[in-house]
Amino acid sequence: MKVVRKGTRIVQEYNGANRKDIEKNFKEKKILMCGIGPDEYNRISVCESSKEIWEALQTAHEGTTQVKQSKIDMLTTEYEFFKMEEHESIQEMHTCFTSIINELHSLSEIILTKNLVWKILSVLPGS
Repeated sequence: MKVVRKGTRIVQEYNGANRKDIEKNFKEKKILMCGIGPDEYNRISVCESSKEIWEALQTAHEGTTQVKQSKIDMLTTEYEFFKMEEHESIQEMHTCFTSIINELHSLSEIILTKNLVWKILSVLPGS
């Protein structure tokens, strides 16, 4: 980008690379802003770049790195100590288990399918 004086006006001139970067950022911002609700929009409306928008949304939903790690630790503990309660049906137990796994997955903490199967089998009642 180059700033040029044309008479009494100051004009910004962009080369091809600058223009493509600006267009790409505009498209990314538009996609991010179109996919959110009014509350989220108020949170990110002052962001200048798509990167700033993404980071603001990520922090709002996942929290800081410390908060994210704390959530992972808490959910991992829930997973490790998970058991089927006496009054629960298998469907209720599975729903609760799936909820824990989905939350871990949303925080990029993946548990192997074979481990999930073994966990489910180990918490089922003998009957």
